[in-house]
Amino acid sequence: MSAAPDPTKATARSPFAGCTIMLVVGAVMIFLVFFSTWALFRQADEIAKFTDEKPQPVEITPTDTREADLTSLAERVENFRQSLDREEETHLELTADELNLAIAAFGTLSELRGTFHIRELRDDGRAVIDISLKLNGKPRRPHDGESGIVASDPRFLNGTLIARPELVQGQIVLRLDSIEIPGKVVPEPFRQNMSPYRVTDRYLEDPVIGPAMKKLTSVEVTGGKVILRKTPGVNPPQTITNDQVDTAANRLFKWLGIAAATFLVVVGLLIFIGFRLKKRKDAEAK
Repeated sequence: MSAAPDPTKATARSPFAGCTIMLVVGAVMIFLVFFSTWALFRQADEIAKFTDEKPQPVEITPTDTREADLTSLAERVENFRQSLDREEETHLELTADELNLAIAAFGTLSELRGTFHIRELRDDGRAVIDISLKLNGKPRRPHDGESGIVASDPRFLNGTLIARPELVQGQIVLRLDSIEIPGKVVPEPFRQNMSPYRVTDRYLEDPVIGPAMKKLTSVEVTGGKVILRKTPGVNPPQTITNDQVDTAANRLFKWLGIAAATFLVVVGLLIFIGFRLKKRKDAEAK
């Protein structure tokens, strides 16, 4: 008849196993926190290489002597907005000058003023856009008067976008072919992360612009103009395809997963070696 296991030894092993699991879990959590923080600071350092501490002036189209042009433009835009409610095909054609004039004069577009200027609408369907975009810089402790646990000194992306406008999920976005900054190189992962650039995201809740965008079925650049179109019976794109997913975020999660898995393997090997050494010592002690 086999001997019953010694309950003293069984209970002695259980707390050790439980503590080991807790230690491993805690170590993994601490590692992920440190790795995420390191990745955030590393990303900020890379962004600082092609951005500036201050914004650069972006051209604003003069409006002083353009009253007639502004009146005509406002009427065309309003007529187009009203036509979107009717069951008929309709479209609105806008030149680069008219778009810049709207940004300079229309109050709803004031947030783009001084940061976004369309230099050219090419025949190949792309727009050349001068920008000065505010980005988050390296995290730091907040100064007096600032709220939040951490803050950051802003960085500015001063350069030119080569982009194709598209309609995605009821808003106009810019598919970025390239980001050009004189004397600097913008890393490809940053461009992928920024594309599609949701330039109209801020207007989704606007009572006029938001509903109008959702009624569009296409947007394109052709013949030196941006053409906004509504075609009855045509369903606009409602989802983001796989190539539109935030690739940089996916890449971050991928590396976090690889790092965590590698760390777990190392910890597991150390625990396994520790158990083997303990077992050998126990065997030698008998």
